[in-house]
Amino acid sequence: MDIYRVSFFFDPNTRQLSVQDYLNNCVPKDRAKILKYIEFLREHKGILDEPYTKHIQHKIRELRVGFGKNRHRIFFFTFVNKNIILLHAFLKRAAKTPKTEITKALNNYHQVIANPQLYE
Repeated sequence: MDIYRVSFFFDPNTRQLSVQDYLNNCVPKDRAKILKYIEFLREHKGILDEPYTKHIQHKIRELRVGFGKNRHRIFFFTFVNKNIILLHAFLKRAAKTPKTEITKALNNYHQVIANPQLYE
């Protein structure tokens, strides 16, 4: 049986797990739903079609979690040894995903590729 592991990108500059911090700051009901979606993603080996995920760039996809008026987005990619790396999370307020959020995820992605120890 293939068991996938969900890991969080660790920012060496801020010494933080940004997605974990995002989850910790969510209201409990939102956090519970996001965690269910993350578990659903893990159970499906990082492969979910729309409306659950959407391709962004390169290997990066966004996990799409809606709860009431809140639209949470978590950028991730599937990495070696069956790891799903959560790169960056934000609360989506506009119709289009802001380029600044995509840039953050891309930067984190490139850091993980260059230094695979940057996830926990």
